[in-house]
Amino acid sequence: MISHEPASTSLYRHRVLPIIEVLLASMIWGSSFVGVKMALAHAGPWTIAALRYSIAALLLAPFIDWRRLRRSHLAAGLWGRVIAIGLSQYTIGNAALFLALGMIPATSGSLALSLCPIPVWVFGVLALHERPNGLQLIGTAAAIAGSFLFFRTGLVPVPVAAIALLTVAILSFAVLPVIGRKLSKQRALGNIAITGVPLAIGGGVLVVIALLVEGVPHLPPATWGIILGLAVVNTVGGYLLFNHALQQMHAGEANVLLSLTPVSTAVIAWAAFGERLTVVQFGAMAIVIAGTILAQRRVRGQ
Repeated sequence: MISHEPASTSLYRHRVLPIIEVLLASMIWGSSFVGVKMALAHAGPWTIAALRYSIAALLLAPFIDWRRLRRSHLAAGLWGRVIAIGLSQYTIGNAALFLALGMIPATSGSLALSLCPIPVWVFGVLALHERPNGLQLIGTAAAIAGSFLFFRTGLVPVPVAAIALLTVAILSFAVLPVIGRKLSKQRALGNIAITGVPLAIGGGVLVVIALLVEGVPHLPPATWGIILGLAVVNTVGGYLLFNHALQQMHAGEANVLLSLTPVSTAVIAWAAFGERLTVVQFGAMAIVIAGTILAQRRVRGQ
């Protein structure tokens, strides 16, 4: 039977699930900074990151098909991609961001991370040959502009050293969407392996750094509960959703949806601390949402 369904309708119908998955991941990650802020009362940032990612890796380890990994004859290039995700996303990116946040307000850090879709689109063109169309570029620009409008009161002079560190963080965080998309398309590894193995690599390095910089942690039960929540929900849940969505979505499309994460963080934090959003911020949120919608518009053949 020949389907008379328009190509665009069919395309969006098959992409509803991955879009929902990234939106859920965005909302989940929006709560991460709130949880981290609460945990920082009793633990250093290196300790929190190390425990969060290493615990997540341990939780996923029993579900990874290790025999399949051994039988798959993983080439050096494939292992290199997995290691690149682990070190760039969880070790280098976090290290650069933490050091930069020691010089600038958290709001400035959030603004900088809203620029991540730019290198993701560039890397996507180079590595995946996934070129954005005009509407997607306009949508990306609108989402970034909306983020800057939302956090406009956080715009402060940024030291050169902080700019350099934030640049490293932005480029590092752009690696996962691109390489993760490549691995997901190839189906060379299962979704749990793509999520868990890089977490083990990056989290393991962070454990060493945390012990050297901050020593052995002595945390109250409430802080352990927060870190466990960050590991289970924000890390295992968030990254499984995001990596699974990359099987169907272009890296740039998925990353633009993550432009909603800083807004989610602010909304959750302000709701938790009783603060209110201004009319301008509501307008900025609408611009970000409109931009992310435009960034999902593919043309026929993409």
